[in-house]
Amino acid sequence: MSVTVVIGTQWGDEGKGKAIDFLARDADFVARYNGGNNAGHTVVNPIGTFKIHLVPSGIFYPHTRCLMGSGMVMDPAVLIEELKTLREAGIRFEKRLFISPRAHVIMPYHKILDGLYEEAKGAGATGTTRRGIGPCFADKISYNGIRWSDFGDQTLFNQKLRVQLELKNKIIAALGGASLNFNKVCAQYQEYYGVLKPYIAEIFPIVQGGLRARKQFLLEQAMGSLLDPDWGTYPFVTASSPLASAVTGGLGIPPRQITQIVGVAKAYTTRVGGGPMPTELAGDSDAGRALQEVAATTGRIRRGGWFDAEVARFAAELNGADALFLTKLDVLSQFDQIQICTGYQWKGKRAHYYDLNAYQLGEVKPVYRTLRGWQTDITGIRKFSKLPEPARQYVETIEKLVGVPVRWISVGPEREATIVR
Repeated sequence: MSVTVVIGTQWGDEGKGKAIDFLARDADFVARYNGGNNAGHTVVNPIGTFKIHLVPSGIFYPHTRCLMGSGMVMDPAVLIEELKTLREAGIRFEKRLFISPRAHVIMPYHKILDGLYEEAKGAGATGTTRRGIGPCFADKISYNGIRWSDFGDQTLFNQKLRVQLELKNKIIAALGGASLNFNKVCAQYQEYYGVLKPYIAEIFPIVQGGLRARKQFLLEQAMGSLLDPDWGTYPFVTASSPLASAVTGGLGIPPRQITQIVGVAKAYTTRVGGGPMPTELAGDSDAGRALQEVAATTGRIRRGGWFDAEVARFAAELNGADALFLTKLDVLSQFDQIQICTGYQWKGKRAHYYDLNAYQLGEVKPVYRTLRGWQTDITGIRKFSKLPEPARQYVETIEKLVGVPVRWISVGPEREATIVR
């Protein structure tokens, strides 16, 4: 039996979808334990290219059973569309996809409020995806949430929905939005429930049975560790904990059952939305443009910068990472020189990530180490020894600075474009 947790060591977008798709070939269970459709995992396999937002990325292996845990929040319209796309691609998931009835449901007022709150903040906006994730988690914590288990009792569901619409419509109206109609929302969401009901099942006995049978579990994090509401760059964070420790609340797996924690790190750093990013390069610079990306979920531009070993080391220590899965090394092949941030200077003194709040982190001066680039195509290489010497040195430098061995190296988006050490 093994329980492997895959976590991001940066601000999300590290390439966890690629890592999970690669590692899932040996898994009996693949499970999501946090977040919602504000996450976007890109999977490139022999079937095609997929942007996965809610369904576990191991869904492409017919032998896996995929679990969507109670730590998630779900937009039913997005989930239904995702399942439709998978079905049209020939993926069969009946009797192997299970949705926790304890998971909370994103309602239309959550998405409306997410947008209205951002607009009301003006220049102080957090930079959310406006998918309703934060307001849904806020309702969960404040005892105002609606879970999948509520849909099975029409009287209970109607009662809860009426109460929430009475509350939320007042807030929406006060912020200049249009009120929602009870009958319309009720009918639409009961229709969603009818489609998803075959997949809703209590996952606790499934998990415990798998653990007793010594099955292989692969647990999938959404977001990145630096977006944790406690340890991330608050308030520029996400609403649920993305840390490895969150698997207990999000899936019902005891901490002592975790056997391996894999940290996924992009070979450079990106961030989408607001918040500090010490190694960010100017968007109008050649390097800055070269490292920018388009976010899979929102289509927004990800800010690009050099690899920040300070935050990756912190995330690895916080989660207890045993190994690193380094992604997108091939992207750096275009540079003759590459820099790595080894730490920070703040007000003339050396400072660590954990010494600073989000606003102070935005004021730091990164300390860089410059390495030689390799400027040759590495996408066809499958052995570490075959990489150009500067590329090997870059990987080994990351290992030393982060303090965790790099076991896998992605040199392209495809499943097979992976070096195993």
